[in-house]
Order: sequence, then C-alpha cells, then structure tokens
Amino acid sequence: MSGVLEALEITAEKLACARGGRMVFADVSFTLKNGDALQIVGRNGAGKTSLLRVLAGLLPARSGVLRVFSAAPGRVAEQSHFIGHSDALKGALSAGENLDFARALLGSPGLPVGEALEVFGLAALRHLPVARLSAGQRRRVALARLLVAERPLWLLDEPFTALDAASEETLNGVMRAHRAKGGIVIAATHRPLALERLATLEPGRAAAGG
Repeated sequence: MSGVLEALEITAEKLACARGGRMVFADVSFTLKNGDALQIVGRNGAGKTSLLRVLAGLLPARSGVLRVFSAAPGRVAEQSHFIGHSDALKGALSAGENLDFARALLGSPGLPVGEALEVFGLAALRHLPVARLSAGQRRRVALARLLVAERPLWLLDEPFTALDAASEETLNGVMRAHRAKGGIVIAATHRPLALERLATLEPGRAAAGG
C-alpha cells in the first residue's frame, strides 16, 4: 500500500435528488479535500442514503453539479468504496474468497486479504462460508473491503450497523488511518463518528432551506 494518497478534492454545488416524484433533498453543497471527513445526519427519510448514492453514481442528481479534482482521472465512483446497508457478500463463498474477489475486481491492491481480516478480528474465520457468520461478522468482512483495495474516497452508509463496541473502535481507527494518509470519509450515520475535524451535513434541513 502506498503511504500517501494522491491529491483529491470533491465539490458539490446545490445538489438535489428526487425519487418517485418527491424531492428528497435540495441545495446540498460542500467541498472536501484530502484528510477531510463528513458525517451525514438526520431523521429517516431525510435523504442520507440517497445523497451517498448520488455521490457514488448509483442515482442521478435532479440538479446541481458534482466536481472531482484529482491527480488520477475518473469519476467519483471510480475513486470510491461504497459500503451500503447490504453487506454485498456471497454466502456460499468464504470470507477470504469474498475479499479475494473484491481485490481482483476493484484493482489498486491494498492490504493482503489475511491482513485485512486480521485488522477486523476475523483471521480465524477466513475459510468459513459467509452464510455461517453472524451479522456483525459479515459486516466486518464487508468493511474489510476498504482495506484490500485502495481507494481515496470512502462512502459509508450506517457503517456501525451490527458492530459491537470493540468493532466500532476498530472501524474508527481504520477511518483515522485512512484520513492520516490523505483519504476522505463520507458517512451517513445515526451514531456520531469518533473523529476529529469532522464536518456535519443534514440533507433534509438543506432541502427545507435551513
């Protein structure tokens, strides 16, 4: 893994998203640079997940502009990890096989699979089928994808789901290390991130003009 990530800046200008004819959020603007972190907060239905999916290129914005300034060409989606509500794992494959597949698919290799599993306390479960793991263990396997392929932008949707206190601290530590080498973290969460220099955005309030 490289020690420092390349220069990256993401700017959103008056982003808006509508789903099913209903405006989910509007007038969302921010700028993030290397080492920054943004937590997206608000009630259910405020547009937290929708905003992440717009940033990841999984949903179209109704209006507004999203710009990426980077030493490496490509859209936001090509420079980001997206960890959504679903763990997106194949139950018949082992934890290690799921991460081997992700490493090969995503490119830009990061930590070896065994080391990534060890960070999340899963080294002993490497060869177990994911279908036999608990919800918290599956979540940690999904989060280990962040480490096996190096991407500067992490888009995390409720990343603490199913994690115990020790695993939450591990994830906070992993996010701190990512930021320390120039990575950017954007997380939609009901539980505050334990990070310094943390910006907060509430899409629903922006849509209401607050």
